[in-house]
Amino acid sequence: MRRLPRRLLVAFAGLLMLAPTAAAAAPAGHGPTVKAITYNIHHGAGVDGVLDLERIAAVIESSDADVVGLQEVDKHWGERSNWVDQAAWLARRLDMHYRYAPNLDLPPATAGEPRRQYGTAILSRFPIREFENTLLPLYPGGEQRGLAVASIKVRGQELRFANTHLTHNNNAERQEQATKVVDLLSDSRKPTLVVGDLNAVPTTPEIKILTAVWQDSWTEVGGPGYTSPASNPTARIDYLLHSATLRPRSAEVLSTLASDHLPVTATYTLR
Repeated sequence: MRRLPRRLLVAFAGLLMLAPTAAAAAPAGHGPTVKAITYNIHHGAGVDGVLDLERIAAVIESSDADVVGLQEVDKHWGERSNWVDQAAWLARRLDMHYRYAPNLDLPPATAGEPRRQYGTAILSRFPIREFENTLLPLYPGGEQRGLAVASIKVRGQELRFANTHLTHNNNAERQEQATKVVDLLSDSRKPTLVVGDLNAVPTTPEIKILTAVWQDSWTEVGGPGYTSPASNPTARIDYLLHSATLRPRSAEVLSTLASDHLPVTATYTLR
């Protein structure tokens, strides 16, 4: 009679040993799920130098993402992107809602033509209810960067989705930009994703400013996560950060040479 309880105890102990691994791979959750992707598309030009927005669209489509944060997006910018409104083109191709955030806004090359713009974009399977772009701190000689924030209703719950592209060549400027992002977003309890090309590795002060407020999804459910350069990635500079009201279930760096960065995806449960 005493053998049966012993077996049950052994089985129960085995389940306890397996539980942490299972939780790390796919934590339990009862809320709706959402899949996000961040992707610096390099105005549609791949590692081969070929401009091909269809290639970018195919990568996003294959990811099956619900919400998309894009950086280095042209709008009537110039010959390098055939004067195309890239955010609008991708949204039509993927049948998604979108908003565009021009951080550079220049007069047209020819009078009467649309203004030349360059910045970030947010695409979503769900309607975008609110949208705002805020310009970030700029040092003399630098390139203007911004923080685009969308409010999206995901399966009955509100998600705040923020997309940014921090400066690439000035650590002090990048730290000020990260601090501004925190100032703009940290006072809300809404489920929040902060994604983008942050141009810094996880150990830098600017990333630590952000991860003091939001959790780094990749460190919870991913691996090395190198995203740059795409042809031989050695650095993780593209991120999906989340508030405590989101629980990451999985994360993946996609292999593609459609841009000079690799895209990163993650799936979350809204708690």
